[in-house]
Amino acid sequence: MASRGSAIARIIGHNATSLRFATTVKMWVFDESVGDRKLSDIINTQHENVKYLPGYKLPDNVVAVPELRDAAKGADLLVFVVPHQFIRSLCDEMVGCVSAKARGISLIKGIDAGPGGLTLISDIIREKMGMDVSVLMGANIANEVAAEKFCETTIGSRILENGLLFKELLQTPNFRITVVDDADTVELCGALKNIVAVGAGFCDGLRCGDNTKAAVIRLGLMEMIAFTRLFSKNANVSTATFLESCGVADLITTCYSGRNRRVAEAFSKSGKSIEQLEKEMLNGQKLQGPATSAEVHHILQQKGLVDKFPLFTAVYQICFQGKPVQEMISCLQSHPEHK
Repeated sequence: MASRGSAIARIIGHNATSLRFATTVKMWVFDESVGDRKLSDIINTQHENVKYLPGYKLPDNVVAVPELRDAAKGADLLVFVVPHQFIRSLCDEMVGCVSAKARGISLIKGIDAGPGGLTLISDIIREKMGMDVSVLMGANIANEVAAEKFCETTIGSRILENGLLFKELLQTPNFRITVVDDADTVELCGALKNIVAVGAGFCDGLRCGDNTKAAVIRLGLMEMIAFTRLFSKNANVSTATFLESCGVADLITTCYSGRNRRVAEAFSKSGKSIEQLEKEMLNGQKLQGPATSAEVHHILQQKGLVDKFPLFTAVYQICFQGKPVQEMISCLQSHPEHK
C-alpha cells in the first residue's frame, strides 16, 4: 500500500495548489529505518519515497509525518491507503483529532469478516470516524500512476457531492475518474479481484497459458458479481458498475501483473509458504488476496454457500489448507458454469 499511497500523494500534492484546497499535504508514514535514516526524514529532504516508490519525486508540499494524529489533526479531507488489516486500530487512534466536517475516501482493497458477517472497510471508517466515506478503485498500478501513464479509475460515493469533490482533488489528464453511486459494488470489486488474481498466478506457475487465465478471469468475474449481489447492502447492484475501471479493468490488470499474481506464481513454483514469499518479495508491503480469500471463505461458511463459489474456495484451500496448486485446474474443469 505504501507505493500506492505515495503515488496518490504525488497527484494530490500537484492538485492541492488550487485555491479550493490547503496547499500542504500531510502524508502519514510508518517511520521505519532505511539504512541509518528514518524514512520520513528521507522523504522530507529528498522528496522521494526511496523504499516504496523509488525514482519518482514527490512535490515539495507533500510532508511526511511520522505520528498519525499529527498527520490527521484538523483535516477535513482524509485519504485512506493502508493494508485493510490495520484500519480499526488506525481509526481508533485518529478519533477526535479530525475536523467535525471531515470527509474521507478509501483506496483500501479488502473486507472484514466478523461474527456479524461481511463488513466493508468504508463502513468501519464511517462507524469509527463518524464521517461520510467514498471509495476509489480501479486499474491503477502504482508505478504507472506515478509515471503519469494514462489510466482510469472509479469513485463510488453514497453522497455524490463528496465523490465529485474527491474527483476534483484527484483527477489529472492521465488519471481519469468516473463517479458512480454504487459505492458498495465499487469497493467489493477492489477486494474480490485480488482473490481471482491469486488464482491467475497459480495458473501462471503451472504454465497453463493465456486461454486458462482468460477462463480464470471470466469465472472469477462471475463469482465477484454473484457475491456482490448476495452480500451488498445496496439492493440495486448495477451490472454496469462491473464494466467500470473498478470492475473488469482492475481484474484484468491484476491478473496479468501486481503482487498477488506474482507471489501466487512463485508459490506454485517454489513450494514456499505465502508468508515466506511475502517477506522475500514485497519489500515490507502486505499481500491482500490470500487474506481476503480467508475472510470471504468465513462469510460463505456462515451462509452455507461455499459450494456456490468454487474458484474463491479453491484459492482459499490452496493458500491455507494445503491443497495442491493443481486444484486450481480441477476447479475450472468442474465449475458449475460448465455443467
